[in-house]
Amino acid sequence: MVKAVLRGLAVVALAVLPATVSMPAHAVEILPLTEAVANLPVATESRDGYSRDKFRHWNTGDDPADGCNTRAEVLIYEAVDPPAVGPGCRLSGGSWFSYYDATVVTSASGLDIDHMVPLAEAWDSGASAWTPQRREAYANDQGAETSLVAVTARSNRSKADQDPAEWLPPAADVHCRYLAEWVGTKLRWGLAVDEVELNALENVAVGCPAQTVTYDPAL
Repeated sequence: MVKAVLRGLAVVALAVLPATVSMPAHAVEILPLTEAVANLPVATESRDGYSRDKFRHWNTGDDPADGCNTRAEVLIYEAVDPPAVGPGCRLSGGSWFSYYDATVVTSASGLDIDHMVPLAEAWDSGASAWTPQRREAYANDQGAETSLVAVTARSNRSKADQDPAEWLPPAADVHCRYLAEWVGTKLRWGLAVDEVELNALENVAVGCPAQTVTYDPAL
């Protein structure tokens, strides 16, 4: 009886919604890390035809009117202490925390903007079939806070294009976070993993029982 009444109320509520209201095409997903890993599609990877130039970056960013490209916008957003923004989006001062290696950085020039899932890895995992426009959207993705990460140039270059089977951050206490952001990025963009990568993700995820993955599927 109670269920019937609730269903009736739901129908009435829907009936009085304005005709212009539409349900969102997608919603943010929040999953335990182990479940998120299990949801990743598995496929053989191939780097045939890859070129970094096939991912246009950095473009004019989320706000073309601010005079800053994507790199600079990410640096401004992720700053612990905001930098001064001068003509031509020249950044001075400020400070950042590179979570990969637990390092405080006080100069924007000492930072790289890391693609959480590197461009080459994205190509291997499905981006080779995308349009140039979608690859550009991926390479400049500020729609998810974890897609682009300001980290020390040293740690970014150590990572290069390696997946978690080959590289994890030097700071061991962030491995669960790192895996969650890696998996969330792959799920956001519908990217696959190979068997070796999947095994590595599963092995580390077992030690992260409280870790969740949050992602919003890219349009």
